[in-house]
Amino acid sequence: MAGRELSPEEKLSLVTDQLAEVLHKDILEDVILKQQRPLVLYWGTATTGRPHCGYFVPMMKIAHFLRAGCHVKILLADIHGFLDNLKAPIELVKYRAEYYKFVISSLLKAVGVSLEKLEFVLGSSYQLSSDYTMDVFRLSSVVTEHDAKRAGAEVVKQSENAPLSGLIYPLMQALDEEHLKVDAQFGGVDQRKIFALAQETLPRIGYKERAHLMNPMVPGLTGGKMSASDPDSKIDVLDGPELVKKKLRKAYAATGEVDGNGIISFVEYVLLPFSALQDPNHKGTFVCERREGEGEPLVYHDMETLKADYKADKLTPQLLKAGATAALNELLAPIQADYQASPEWQEIEQKAYPPAEPAKKKKQPKNKGTRYPGAGNVQANPDGTVTGEGKEQVEVGKTAEDAMSKLEIEGKTA
Repeated sequence: MAGRELSPEEKLSLVTDQLAEVLHKDILEDVILKQQRPLVLYWGTATTGRPHCGYFVPMMKIAHFLRAGCHVKILLADIHGFLDNLKAPIELVKYRAEYYKFVISSLLKAVGVSLEKLEFVLGSSYQLSSDYTMDVFRLSSVVTEHDAKRAGAEVVKQSENAPLSGLIYPLMQALDEEHLKVDAQFGGVDQRKIFALAQETLPRIGYKERAHLMNPMVPGLTGGKMSASDPDSKIDVLDGPELVKKKLRKAYAATGEVDGNGIISFVEYVLLPFSALQDPNHKGTFVCERREGEGEPLVYHDMETLKADYKADKLTPQLLKAGATAALNELLAPIQADYQASPEWQEIEQKAYPPAEPAKKKKQPKNKGTRYPGAGNVQANPDGTVTGEGKEQVEVGKTAEDAMSKLEIEGKTA
């Protein structure tokens, strides 16, 4: 995105804008205001389920970081994806990392920021080195099982008698800060316990503390967390206009209710910031068209006014959904055009998310009727004997003599 050079103070303000929490803001101030060099930070994503429109929330902040001159490293965490309760085989995870790279690049291009200072790093490119492995051992010697489990509680899938991989996951996320040589790590507030673990434990093995930047958690379209595994709670970045319209029409948006309203949150953290990044004066605009005869379109430049109108039912759920549908389809159009123009991206998608094999039909046991040997209530026992009605017809005999006598042809003498 073209624009004038920001002052250090403006850069700091843009880096921290709309965040739910910042740990160690003094580190940001030292780098941006005193040293006046680009802040180096990373955002990691485990390459498992298909990226959905919830990814626009961190992407908007990453767009802010890039606009503020930061050097942003995106960690495609293939090994983390494998460790998280073995959600996918490692071969699929690697293809998915490639797919994520296509999607994320296209998302940021759609937002309109320069990708010059954006760097993709594959986790397995350095996490399998001897230095990293030794650091995992070193960190595991100072972190208790209790602390590792607590740190990953909101991120790693929890299960009874969970595999050890879930305890290694938060340790690796902490070590990534050192091995990626960053000043800060960015993530959602659900990562807070992992960030706290990193701040507490990295100095114990000789590494410095980093700043941590946290985005709020945005509710999904059904009112809960937007989830890749729940098709009704998310919109895939490749969903067409009609499917987007259908999903948003079904979305949860109670009249007058602002809290827990996924569409209002999406406007606040994605659609308005997207519009502001495209405007030379950085003024976001969200428009809700009204039917002919119902008045002029509702135009919003800030969330306070939008939320007040929604509470007063001036902005109805139907108008909100229609406005969000139009704005989201406008945002998705260039991404889907990129996908259609890239045979390589299409091929990777097929490899990363192969269509599920149809379930095989269960063979029904044949009804052999009642006239075959063993019909009735005959039951075979583990020791080879048979019991039940009709056992005489199928029992060969307990001894070799019995068996031979049973097999003799009637009327024939030896």
